[in-house]
Amino acid sequence: MLPVAASTLLLGPCDVQASCGDWEVIGVFNPAVAMVADETVMLARVAERTSEQRTGWTPLPHWSSTGTAEVDWVRDGDVSHTDARVVAIKNGGNLRLTSVSHLQIFRSGVSGERTWQRSGAILPEGPWEEFGIEDPRITKIDNTYWITYVAVSRFGAATALMSSPDLATFQRHGIVFPSENKDVVLFPRRIEGDFVALHRPNPHSHFSPPQIWLARSPDLIHWGRHEFVLGGVQAWEGDRVGSGTPPILCDEGWLTLYHGSTPTNVPGTVGRYCAGALLLDRDRPQRVLARSSKPIMQPTTDFETSGFVPNVVFPTAMLDRGDELEVFYGAADTTVASSRFSKQSLLDSLEL
Repeated sequence: MLPVAASTLLLGPCDVQASCGDWEVIGVFNPAVAMVADETVMLARVAERTSEQRTGWTPLPHWSSTGTAEVDWVRDGDVSHTDARVVAIKNGGNLRLTSVSHLQIFRSGVSGERTWQRSGAILPEGPWEEFGIEDPRITKIDNTYWITYVAVSRFGAATALMSSPDLATFQRHGIVFPSENKDVVLFPRRIEGDFVALHRPNPHSHFSPPQIWLARSPDLIHWGRHEFVLGGVQAWEGDRVGSGTPPILCDEGWLTLYHGSTPTNVPGTVGRYCAGALLLDRDRPQRVLARSSKPIMQPTTDFETSGFVPNVVFPTAMLDRGDELEVFYGAADTTVASSRFSKQSLLDSLEL
């Protein structure tokens, strides 16, 4: 693992009020971050659940068609716990989440400060988002900020798109990658006339290790010309891989961080999530020039090893600070944190 500046805890559940009076916030994590003039703006995922308990019953929250958070109560014997985040309904096997997420907007007036002021929220809307909206990423293309995010519903986990001129007002553009597809990040400029995205297909049938793919679009709405980019071939990425931060362009090519997780043999748990780096060709971004053979970030601090989902670092934003890269990430599905890397040291650590 590369030497980095000490990780800094930025936001946690105690910093956010629940959207309903009798609910509790269990996590503020997996943030999207961008600069707007001199402000640093963050869209953070806020996961919450009802604080009410009923003996023998499991609460399964969702967002109603009327725009309010509600709870379905299911008998404990009718569900089996996949992990802390997910249960399966025994009659039919359909999955439900144990919490429901929305996005909250935070602003920090000076990039070096870490005082975040809440300035609004983005709530789930419509049937595609009934189980919540999660894990945003922001990419500025020309004068518009584009936000990809996960829309979760009874139809699965899909990727949706929003746009904003200022990260204060937002326009939804609907589903752009259908279920099951997550971890979509956009490149900040067209390449050979096309918009380009990295995405993570999540097939039920595993013919190969987990993968990251690339797609192209004429308009950010219609995507095709899919190509394989990367497979999880290392032990630390053998269970899942997915794009983390929107790519930034440097002299060597497109640099991005991604996450990987290890398989687990313990029922009801998930494997350890770590982060690696990836360098892609600037003109043919489906071509991998170099990648991490070992994690550049792994859970070590208390807030990374303990939480709603222990042992998770999940990078979702990276700001170019000249010689340094500032990385924002979710820790243990509970908090938002940041670290800084030497850009050159990171590039030097990659292998062909």
